Amino acid sequence: VQLQASGGGSVHTGGSLRLSCAASGRTSSQYTVAWFRQAPGKEREFVAGIFRSYGRSYYEESVKGRFVITRDNAKNTVYLQMNSLKPEDTAVYYCATSATLIFSELRNARAYAYWGQRTQVTVSS
Repeated sequence: VQLQASGGGSVHTGGSLRLSCAASGRTSSQYTVAWFRQAPGKEREFVAGIFRSYGRSYYEESVKGRFVITRDNAKNTVYLQMNSLKPEDTAVYYCATSATLIFSELRNARAYAYWGQRTQVTVSS
């Protein structure tokens, strides 16, 4: 599985960005998909995910109500719509996918086998 992430950039506080993650290779709508981020000097943290094909999305507390994760199975693409961005959202963002993780591992970066390349999001005040 190969993941190609895009859509990062620089915005001011309150702005919006949409990240995309296109999958190729041996992928499936049954796979769990997620976005993580890592700020300088911090651990990589879970941002949002969709567990397998059940459709329900899950979010890190600080992004609830502002970020929306969706998947387009026909295009093998996952999106992260980020609204009302704040300076604390500044980080490198990664998409990830896994065919095998169980629900309790959804927020655990170590459970994901496939990762896209980094895409930088910078929010200035």
